[in-house]
Amino acid sequence: MTLPIARPEELGLSAPRLSQLSATLRADVDKGRIPGAVVLIARNGRIGHFDALGARDPETGAAMTLDSIFLIYSMTKPIVSTAAMMLFEQGSFLLTDPVGRYIPALAKLQVGTVRRDPGTGEVKLDLAPARHPITIQDLLRHTAGLTYGFMGEGPIQKLYQEHRIDGYRGQSNEEMVQKLGQLPLIAEPGTRWAYSVATDVLGRLVEVVSGLGLGAYLQEHIFAPLGMTDTGFSVPEAKQGRLAEHFPIDPDSGEKVELHNVRRPPRFESGGGGLASTARDYARFLQMVLNGGTLDGVRLLSRKTIGFMTADHLGAIPGAAEFNGPGLGFGLGYGVRLQAGITPYQGSAGNFYWGGAAGTRFFVDPSEHLFAILMLQAPRQREHYSTLFPNMVYGCFDD
Repeated sequence: MTLPIARPEELGLSAPRLSQLSATLRADVDKGRIPGAVVLIARNGRIGHFDALGARDPETGAAMTLDSIFLIYSMTKPIVSTAAMMLFEQGSFLLTDPVGRYIPALAKLQVGTVRRDPGTGEVKLDLAPARHPITIQDLLRHTAGLTYGFMGEGPIQKLYQEHRIDGYRGQSNEEMVQKLGQLPLIAEPGTRWAYSVATDVLGRLVEVVSGLGLGAYLQEHIFAPLGMTDTGFSVPEAKQGRLAEHFPIDPDSGEKVELHNVRRPPRFESGGGGLASTARDYARFLQMVLNGGTLDGVRLLSRKTIGFMTADHLGAIPGAAEFNGPGLGFGLGYGVRLQAGITPYQGSAGNFYWGGAAGTRFFVDPSEHLFAILMLQAPRQREHYSTLFPNMVYGCFDD
């Protein structure tokens, strides 16, 4: 169930320029910047460029293959947001519903305000009851007042670290939200965009509303219908020989690199960052989205719901530009490009996109009927390639 292949010229793409994109990545492999990569570019429903470069395993020298399996981290978020919106379409909840209605641990929360004592200089954390509940829309657009433990060294982030809120694979989804309900918010819900464990909470909401574990729900309602045969929260033993590996020591910083172990099923099925997948599988998901919610006769969402998810949901709510960059907003599970300019890399107004902590990245351009996927396992190099990649893809247009 691979998308059909076309010659680049049939899709308005330049074969020599696509070769240059691969050559640029291959040169970085040769320099030791990245172990290897898989690139997939599709337009008008067909794949115009699909290439595997470098090593799948830099320790053994095994070559990268088109079916290599990558840890996609936060590229899990659009998939879990899709699951939530499938339940939304069924009338299971409203976006204005307080999440505490479904997850009581999050019904009564406090907001923490950080201040410095003028006498001692000591950092203090003042707590007050939240004036507004977290809504389901807040979870989808990251305005819930939640955070990540790695998002700084403030007192609330340190509490996340101490309680192992994000990334701890030994907890269940239910246990994570129970712990989270004991910690303060960093902002009043609905007032500020802040990247966070919100999609992990959304994954727990999917469990509560559907009655299924998150992995089981995704498998039954998204992966199986779309033919995403290599996507899940763990990689079975028979497929582990296809796992793309990272450098054990980062080539830029000299620091040790550690990624999640997906060789056995985790208790924590992280809706915000737990999936492993292939370029082919993720391409089928993105083609479904670009098609308006349908692929190969299977409809997951309506065209209008896809448009709703990929529209900006922030408006004047601040915070996204500081994290994502100027000219960018956020929808329901996706970053959204607001205009063609301002952002210092190429794109069209209406693009939507996201990436993962290990280096994976995608963007979708509805106006050009195009999407592009870059699969890497190079955490510290991801910012460079997330900017380089769209510039080079748009440089391949030939129509």
